[in-house]
Formats: sequence, C-alpha cells, structure tokens
Amino acid sequence: MVLQSLKNCLWLSCVLRTPKACFWSTASGGLIIQSISNDVYQNLAVEDWIHDHMDLEKQQVLFLWRNSPAVVIGRHQNPWQECNLRLLRQKNIKLARRRSGGGTVYHDLGNINLTFFTTRKKYERMENLKLIVKALKALRPQLDVQVTDRYDILLDRQYKISGTAAKLGRTSAYHHCTLLCNADKFVLSSVLKSPYKGLKSNATPSVPASVKNLFEEDPSLTSEVLLDAIAKEYAGQHQIDHHITLINPVDETLLPGISNKTKELQTWEWVYGKTPKFSVSTCLNMAYKDSVLDIKVNMDVKHGRIEVCNIDLPEQWLPQGLYSELVKSLTGSKFCPNEITTLVTTLLRVCPQDDELHSRWSLLCENMIRLM
Repeated sequence: MVLQSLKNCLWLSCVLRTPKACFWSTASGGLIIQSISNDVYQNLAVEDWIHDHMDLEKQQVLFLWRNSPAVVIGRHQNPWQECNLRLLRQKNIKLARRRSGGGTVYHDLGNINLTFFTTRKKYERMENLKLIVKALKALRPQLDVQVTDRYDILLDRQYKISGTAAKLGRTSAYHHCTLLCNADKFVLSSVLKSPYKGLKSNATPSVPASVKNLFEEDPSLTSEVLLDAIAKEYAGQHQIDHHITLINPVDETLLPGISNKTKELQTWEWVYGKTPKFSVSTCLNMAYKDSVLDIKVNMDVKHGRIEVCNIDLPEQWLPQGLYSELVKSLTGSKFCPNEITTLVTTLLRVCPQDDELHSRWSLLCENMIRLM
C-alpha cells in the first residue's frame, strides 16, 4: 500500500512538471497518456476531447485508463436488455454509454482500457490488437493469445480477454479495447445478465463469451506490468520515447471544455434516453390473497420514455378512474423506477380511503416498478 501511494505521488509529480501550455505539442509522431482518474465518465470524456480537439495528422495517441466498477454499453444498445440495472443500483456500480458502437463490458480496476487515436485514413484496429498480442508475448512467450476475425483477443483459443469497439469520425478515428487482467468475474457475470422479460428491440445485442483473467494464467501479469509492456511496444513501433504522461481529466486548463463533456455523459438523457425504441410485452404474476393474478402489460418506450401503455387488469380490480389516471400518468414518463415511484405515490394520495383498494394499488405499482 505504501509503495503504491509512493508510486501515485511520483506519477502526480510527473504531471505537475509537464508544461501545460505545450503539453500536446511536446511529442511528434506519437504520444502515450494515462488518466489518473478511475471515473468512467471522466475517462470517456477524455476520449471525446482528444477525438474532437487533437491534430491526429501530426501525432497519434495511445490513451491508457482504468475505471472503478462500471458497466459500459455501446452507443446503440439497450441497458435494460444488456444488464441487471437493479443489481447495479444495489452495488452502486455506475452505468455509462460510450460514443462508439459494439457490445457491453464490465470495468473495474482489474480491467485495462486502451484507446488508439489516429486519422481515419490510418485507422487499423487489427494492427492495434496485434500490437497488444506482441506485448503480451514479449512478457510471456508461452502465452497462447491470438486475435480473431471479430477483433477479440482469445486466451487458449477459447477465453475472451479483450473486446473491441470503435468510433469513426469525418477525419479522426479511435479504436478502444479492454484487457482482462484481474477483474471480478463473479460481479462481471452477475451484472451482465439481464433479468428483464418480454423486451423487443432493434438495439445492438452483445455476444456472450467465456472470459478469463490473465492473472489466472500468470499472477505476475498485473495491470501495471501489462500497461507498461503495451506502452513500450507502442513506443517502439512509433519510434518515440517510452514515456507515459499522466493527465487529470478534470483539468480545464489542459482540456478546455472537458467538464461539460463529462456532465453530458452522466445525464439520464444520454445514458438511458439514447436507447433505441423498444417494446415491453410481459405478464405480471401477482400473488394476491389466495390467488395468483396474471396481469398483461404492453408498453412502447421511445427515448427512454413510455410512449404507449396498456395494462390488462381483471374487471373491477381497480376503479376505472384510478386505472385511467395511472395509464395517463405513465404515458410520457421516464421508464425509470425512481420516477414511477414518485408518480404512484402521488396518485395514492387521491386514492379512495379503502384498505383493500390500497393493497391492490400498492401490489400493482410494486410490480410495475420491478419492470424497470
């Protein structure tokens, strides 16, 4: 712990010694930078900033970063389809939507993230992945690692240790990928398993795969060792100094406008509201007294908000006026447990003072909230 703290201090002092005014122009041909933050939104914002602001004709960039526990979905994915949102909330694991395509990944400090920035003309993710494999082989020649046609890296020809995604702009591009070092596989498998039933969507689905940590293969392959090896290989291929410059993603003097990019990535409108239109068609099996009621629910959700809502209740189970008010209130609301909880609590105040009616109302609302 003391050694790690000393190492962090050395990194920070290195950043402080870097002249900010000439930071982006000090290296020609290539630049290796690493974030000192473990916040997923801040690190994704750095990607956006580099893509939008740097002259990648003059120098290519390798960005190294790690996150505290987070689930990151692709630009065109449905979070309800991709992960267990209730479990994420319980474990206080962040959910982020990146600007690149591809599938969903779990991040923690045992997961390394690498982003390769180039001009669009020079974009070549297969070469980037081969660079990573070469760095791994330089460390441990006996490792059986190879790149697939799907741009994954496999260990022992069956375990996925790296997934990949990309963003192609008009003139700039980046390819980013993960590398499993010592991630919590139990949490990974738990949070990437959606419990939601009856979802229909044209969103990009993830492709499940068996995974394995490099640490399981060789405990000496720590995140620090792997990051350094990849940086060394990158430096060698680009004929630049093997030097990693540390940056702070909240530094507005170094990255003007970065805070606005970070805030946007945290908004509900970006994380959930950018979800492609989807429908929910399911049956709520509600135990009430000595019977089980099958309540059919059909919803259309657009931009994360309920566009159409139909709830097929038994006749006389709720007063027609209360049922109509519920459907009316749900329509246009966020498909979100917090918002729906507030909504149904408000409606409960105008519900007739009848204990059985309150029980039925509460039971229905609890089940509706579980859908989200």
